[in-house]
Amino acid sequence: MNQEHLLIILGVALFFAGLISGLVIPKLTLPRMGLTSHLEGTQNGMFLILVGLIWGRLDLSELWLQIAFWTLLYGTWANWGAALLAGIWGTGERSPIASGGRTGTPVHERIVSTMLVSVGISDLIAVAIIFIGLLL
Repeated sequence: MNQEHLLIILGVALFFAGLISGLVIPKLTLPRMGLTSHLEGTQNGMFLILVGLIWGRLDLSELWLQIAFWTLLYGTWANWGAALLAGIWGTGERSPIASGGRTGTPVHERIVSTMLVSVGISDLIAVAIIFIGLLL
């Protein structure tokens, strides 16, 4: 299975995961973070689908395609997962508005915080590589 097809499949799967997380919003410790997870899953799922559709247009070496592929997958899925964990655990240091100032245990806060910081870095790398690949 090629990367284009895999991105589309994983995009649809992430979109579905976002829909499912929307169903559990009322059951979460922080429902607003559950809403964030729902939105991250659906939006990032659509983004993966769109990138899969333009993947063949990227003029990049195999190494750069691999870096873009894996950072993109990590960034999109971990974004959804971090928001869902924040909703489940009630962690809110990184999202004080959505959490209403509530915070979770130090371990849970560190896990979610690390995930969100790494998501930002990963997404920036992936999108920069994709952008360059489209310009070449």
